[in-house]
Amino acid sequence: MGATTKVPEQKAEFLAEHDAEFFAALPASAAVFVLRGEDANAEPYVGKTSNLRRRMMRLLSAPQEATKRLNLRDRVRWLEYSPVGSDFEAGFVLYRVLRETFPSTYEKRLRLRAAPLVKLILDNEYPRVTVTTRISSMRKATGEGPPRARYYGPFATRAAAEQFANDSLDFFLIRRCTDDLHPDPAFPGCVYSEMKMCMAPCFKGCTDEAYANEVERVEHYLESGGRSLVTEIAAARDKASEELAFETAAAMHAKFDKVNAVRGQLPEVVRRLDRLKAVMVQPSHEPESVTLFRIESGMISPPVQLHISAKQTVGDVKTPTSMEARITEALAGAEDPDVRSAVEWMEHLAILKRWYYRTSKLGELFLADDKGELPMRRIVRGVSRVYKGEKPQGDLSETSKEYWIMRGSEKESEKDKGESKK
Repeated sequence: MGATTKVPEQKAEFLAEHDAEFFAALPASAAVFVLRGEDANAEPYVGKTSNLRRRMMRLLSAPQEATKRLNLRDRVRWLEYSPVGSDFEAGFVLYRVLRETFPSTYEKRLRLRAAPLVKLILDNEYPRVTVTTRISSMRKATGEGPPRARYYGPFATRAAAEQFANDSLDFFLIRRCTDDLHPDPAFPGCVYSEMKMCMAPCFKGCTDEAYANEVERVEHYLESGGRSLVTEIAAARDKASEELAFETAAAMHAKFDKVNAVRGQLPEVVRRLDRLKAVMVQPSHEPESVTLFRIESGMISPPVQLHISAKQTVGDVKTPTSMEARITEALAGAEDPDVRSAVEWMEHLAILKRWYYRTSKLGELFLADDKGELPMRRIVRGVSRVYKGEKPQGDLSETSKEYWIMRGSEKESEKDKGESKK
């Protein structure tokens, strides 16, 4: 990829004697802006607005008498700005501008709340699960070298992450204590070992190999969003039924329902971070277009424009191309996320989390499947909805597996009710 796109993208000189022409040339639309004076070392004024022309007229017009309104007419020489088409884009562009302009204070200005994550600590001799808002090492977490930990998220709140982690650990036997263990057969253990909810490596209640196998089960559970355990329990239940061990089968079925209830706590966006791949579609400030954001490992790429009416030129003839092909081409041209540290990674996750968990938001997010493949047909429909300003709809296509599973369960339930009435 080429160099990272500069933000803000456009620049205009402000001269008080020609303020009318200056205001007339500005777009009356949303933008992120920076106001700078003659002195390059002076602190600039950074902000975002829903109407750039109106905001500049308020800040740079001749001051009125007996008003306390902020006026920067005598201090500003240059305006830099980037037009934006949505609140998400404005927030992301503002983050990039503030991070570059105020490297020591941008966090306080943005007031970003870190995204809670479930962390599987792997560099300990006896791995465990915890909840955190900090990634310890970007290089290790993204697969460059042996992983020190696996991170899963983002969750809406720390309480939600802790509830999911605690409820999930009820199905496994790995430790919940936070100490560095030095196994000693004379150690009395804890309440979890007494309740048979832990393999008790603290007093050599299990072999290291057995504990490692249990940790592997936990890792598969977290990476599959609970599906691995559901499959495991369903197989045990079916085997018990075949062997006419009905009490065991009933217990397995009850456990099956409990696991599904815990899985229901898991938002769709929660993934292993280095596998959190998605495309976000947002309204665009350009006509006949939408804005695409490519997300890799939870890191957000700079926006790219998708022109809805674009055509491919073959010789001297322009021919329509499929929307899937245009989306693929636009995403291929997107810059890689400009993230160089674990702190920046957490900031991108915080921006994504803040948008995703809003009760009312513009735009749509489309997550890749377990193989890392994007749902292109769903993205095409999402592009159409965002372009037309329609609300997101539930996906009823053949690609929406969970929908058809739910419909099948409903039909079986209705059938059982009908038979019971007879």
